[in-house]
Amino acid sequence: MTYITHTLQAIVDYSVDKQAAAQAELDKYIETQAEAVAPTQDPLTSRDRRIIGEIIEVEPESVRTIWIEGGITVWVQFVEGGRLPFERDWFATRVAEVKATLPETPLERNERLSDELETACTAFGLYHVEIDWLSFSTKLYRDGRFVGFVGCNQQGWYARPRQYGVNRVAASAKDVIALLGVRTAVAA
Repeated sequence: MTYITHTLQAIVDYSVDKQAAAQAELDKYIETQAEAVAPTQDPLTSRDRRIIGEIIEVEPESVRTIWIEGGITVWVQFVEGGRLPFERDWFATRVAEVKATLPETPLERNERLSDELETACTAFGLYHVEIDWLSFSTKLYRDGRFVGFVGCNQQGWYARPRQYGVNRVAASAKDVIALLGVRTAVAA
């Protein structure tokens, strides 16, 4: 009798472990499918993570997300689980301090300069082709007619009316476009 009870007990434990393993596998599969069907968009940029990591002295990659609860508390959620609360005004002050001292990465600089170029092109009624990110240069067109090259390198913004020639340098995208002889677009 003892032998039968022992054998049944082993089978029960074995089936419970199998059921738990099957449930865990199903949960993982459902999570994978949900992510594939509707991937979550990350609200934090790499710069946001660097700022938060600097404030709370953790690796930027360990920060999953943040949110404000009740307009008072900022919660920082970590990738490995766990979260930390911070007073909203203190956190906002620290973000401003760190943001002012944190240097831009090359990618962040390119994105900022690309946005500046897009704004300047809109003001002049121009459009540009795909940007070459290595040198951050592009060709500008107005009404299908080639206007010139505009780009940005370590020295700053530059423009050239032809493929080969001397770069004309200025402080902003708008200024170098004007150096190409283009006037601001007038609404009809």
